[in-house]
Amino acid sequence: MAPAAPETILERLQKLHPKLIDLSLDRMHRLLEALGHPERALPPVIHIAGTNGKGSTLAYLRAIYEAAGYKVHAYSSPHLVRFNERFYVAGAEIEDAPLAAILEECERANGDAPITLFEITTAAAFLAFSRTPADVLILETGLGGRLDATNVVDRPLATVITSISMDHMQYLGDTIQAIAGEKAAIMKPGVPAIHAPQRFAEVPGVLDAYATKIGAPASRGGTEWTARQEGDALVYDSGHGTRRLPLPVLTGLHQIDNAGTAIATVEAAMDRLPVSAADIAQGLRTARWPARIQHLTRGPLVEALPPGWELWLDGGHNADAGRMLAATARALWADKPLHLVFGMLDTKTPLDFLNAFAGLAGTVRTVAIPGEAHSLSAAQSAALAQQAGLAAEPAGSVAEAIAAILRADGVPARILICGSLYLAGHVLAENG
Repeated sequence: MAPAAPETILERLQKLHPKLIDLSLDRMHRLLEALGHPERALPPVIHIAGTNGKGSTLAYLRAIYEAAGYKVHAYSSPHLVRFNERFYVAGAEIEDAPLAAILEECERANGDAPITLFEITTAAAFLAFSRTPADVLILETGLGGRLDATNVVDRPLATVITSISMDHMQYLGDTIQAIAGEKAAIMKPGVPAIHAPQRFAEVPGVLDAYATKIGAPASRGGTEWTARQEGDALVYDSGHGTRRLPLPVLTGLHQIDNAGTAIATVEAAMDRLPVSAADIAQGLRTARWPARIQHLTRGPLVEALPPGWELWLDGGHNADAGRMLAATARALWADKPLHLVFGMLDTKTPLDFLNAFAGLAGTVRTVAIPGEAHSLSAAQSAALAQQAGLAAEPAGSVAEAIAAILRADGVPARILICGSLYLAGHVLAENG
């Protein structure tokens, strides 16, 4: 009998645990043992944790290694449109049939034992990656690090800590030091640890202390390496010399740090996975990561825009993401007015995100995120935007929000849809 559709299986798996998130490694270890330990049969692993920049750093690494001719696996979450996006197997998203087969295999091995959806699907990813030859697996944590389901690889090729800020405080702790400590725990003894530049002054000390404690050689942004923009070039300096490279293709001032982090990782892994300067340059030019300051150029929302208008999309959903997004808009988008279409989950801190746009966004239209039980209502988001000093009104949908902006202002402008990856996925399903 053919496997059921992945969506049907995922619905069943979601019922195995009463909570969506319940951080622990015990259930993961039990299931991996029942599956024959696929996590011990993986290609070399680059393990990435952090609050912001994980996905972009993964995208640069994937593009650089593929430019060098390597077969690459990658694991990331959440997905935007299809669950299959999470499983990038030897150069392509997994197809429905093999995804369904490994999900059912994990379901049989687990039985009725409690396990979260992320845990059992991460185990399924390890099955897929262990059975398909590849040269490297780029593995992104789901949440935190210490107790994240991905933190079961004893000796990765390298670990990477991207920018850390306040997010998921209900799971990771309510101080930046506590959050940094949780994420630091993906580092392993003797394994190179690459640290991105950090905005919070307390974070580097936490990361350095953990690396020293366990004996992980650290390569720190701003110390062992630096990355900066000079004109139309990214200039990267490290103990290996100076590299003058093309600017990263992904939009945003913060992408300089993300690209630098990826280059530092490539340098740390050079003995096992050698790449050329041309490969690095090609990867920076070709990396793709949707819903990160993405210019939408097709679909019904774009077709509704008059000449001279632009539609952009970003899935950042915490205070630091809002700050980086606003900084990019101030630096790169001063030629046109900016309007926001905003929606966010009620588990986030929307006011902290929206405060960054005070004095920058002309108007805000707020929406509920379709199909998300934890979405703020459009009215709740509008009230919060008004608290941030923004002219905000609720709308019934993204399309209605854009139409209202167009009716109110005939001057060509940019519209930025922002606040949630789940909202971004909804938009990309029809306009990707």
